[in-house]
Amino acid sequence: MNEHEEREALIERYADGFARLEQVLAHVPRAALAWRPEAGEWSVHEIVCHCADSETNAASRIRYLAAEEDLRLEGYDPDRWAATFDYHTHPLELALKTVEAVRANTAALIRRLPAGAWEREAAHKTKGRYSASDWLRTYATHLHEHSAQIERNVEAWHKAQGAAEPYRSPR
Repeated sequence: MNEHEEREALIERYADGFARLEQVLAHVPRAALAWRPEAGEWSVHEIVCHCADSETNAASRIRYLAAEEDLRLEGYDPDRWAATFDYHTHPLELALKTVEAVRANTAALIRRLPAGAWEREAAHKTKGRYSASDWLRTYATHLHEHSAQIERNVEAWHKAQGAAEPYRSPR
């Protein structure tokens, strides 16, 4: 697979991330939304709120990477954000709508970026040199990874409830 084909595949993976998240969420029992598998781990509700904040940050990052010069990208501490913004009190539906809208808007943008934009770089506070291509490799799988995390949470929740039947992923 050449570089262009790989990029196109990653863009499609990025674009279908919300559909995967939505598919997984459709199978989460209401009682499992706020349940944490262990102390310090996120609930399904918190994962979705994190995704909303992450999508917002990612949308800004790719725009800055593609358009600005002499750029320094900041990192953030997702656990601190979850605690500071008390994710459990944030409306889940608003977070989910944010993920959907921001991801769709950014997918449309990255589909039309010129080839040269993908090699533009910035200095990332924690990652060092960071290109638009690095951004794509990170965020193409981000929602898929959190969808798998949600599935693991639900599986653990079912076990904690003493379910007779093992949880089956909606895949």
